Amino acid sequence: MTAEPCVIRHSLLSNIVRHGFFTRLGGVSEGGYASLNCGLKTEDNPAHIQKNRHIVADIMGVDPQNLWGGMQIHSTKIEYVTKENCAADEVDGGVTNDPDIAVSVVTADCGPILLSTFDGKIVGAAHAGWRGAAGGILEEVVTQMENLGAKIHEIIAVVGPCIDGSRYEVKEDMRQQVLEYDPEGSSFFKLIRDDQYLFDLGHYCIDRLKRRRVGIVAGLGRDTLTDPKHFFSHRRRTLAGGGPLGHQISAIACYKG
Repeated sequence: MTAEPCVIRHSLLSNIVRHGFFTRLGGVSEGGYASLNCGLKTEDNPAHIQKNRHIVADIMGVDPQNLWGGMQIHSTKIEYVTKENCAADEVDGGVTNDPDIAVSVVTADCGPILLSTFDGKIVGAAHAGWRGAAGGILEEVVTQMENLGAKIHEIIAVVGPCIDGSRYEVKEDMRQQVLEYDPEGSSFFKLIRDDQYLFDLGHYCIDRLKRRRVGIVAGLGRDTLTDPKHFFSHRRRTLAGGGPLGHQISAIACYKG
């Protein structure tokens, strides 16, 4: 029997839109993919992935064919999603103003960001690893929402579960790549030894959104690396020497009166 999915919601969005930062619990996948693996690029049983995504669509109140989700490529590409282009594409985020569609991203340490206008009529989702965040993925999803009529000061953005800044160790070359895009990002790196830093991805994403003048920005503050019960983690898998890697999904849909 499939366990009830565990979905994390944020109070800023709960009274406006349907949304959820889904954990890894409550699906049908097995082994290292157990159990709500929604990663389209994983080597999990495709039938299990499809069933898991149907579970998510049902909770979100949309038809499974209208649960849009990009196949993340660490880019700054955002897609305006309609029923005509609701199939998965190689992009890192989507926006929509159609209440019959839920836009989603999958992650396994990177930051999932869900956004909505105050009235819930325009929503967006973005996948922000360090490359995407530094390159401007968050600003791009906001711009696409503005193109649909959103006012910047009337957007709410919530950064979901991602690897915690006290545990995300990176090297100097990665730091330099971030700073080439964004010199203001230096304060989110903490030197811990020669050529080794801690990088606070979650708060960096929050800072980028605030610099873009988004009206309300918040973070869940949940760490994917140290919580194997609830979250898949690429870094945890790497530290363990490899093995299967699933992805949790985060999704949002417009207000439906």
